[in-house]
Amino acid sequence: MNRAQSDQTDDEDDNDEDGGQISTPSTDSDPKLVALMHEVDNWISHVWMVRTFLKHSDEATDDEELAEIHRGLYDFMLALGPSKDAGDAARYLRIARKKISKLRKTAAAFRELQPEVSGHMNFRMAAQSLSLAVHKIDELLQGSPN
Repeated sequence: MNRAQSDQTDDEDDNDEDGGQISTPSTDSDPKLVALMHEVDNWISHVWMVRTFLKHSDEATDDEELAEIHRGLYDFMLALGPSKDAGDAARYLRIARKKISKLRKTAAAFRELQPEVSGHMNFRMAAQSLSLAVHKIDELLQGSPN
């Protein structure tokens, strides 16, 4: 393989299946910010599980308020995805700080709505899990450098 073929192969490796550019994780971020991003993202996995439970519950198909809860959770996570994928910890944390108030409001709305939706243990635990995860995310973001 000559140099031109090698360069072409390298370029092809940077594209996804549809020919779009794959974002390469940034290595320019402060290691403390990267660690914080990963810690926040670990707690977001709990938010994701609650969102998935709510979205796929039978109750969500009949309750627009409950559907708004799982959409609100998704919106928070969706906003962070591109920064996480790019490894841009500073941007990730900046967006998370900007959006945390909406996540807090969404979690509070679910705590208030949950008894009306269902008293089943799964819903009670989902409300508790979401509250704990959002509290921890908020705590981590408040202690993070701006």
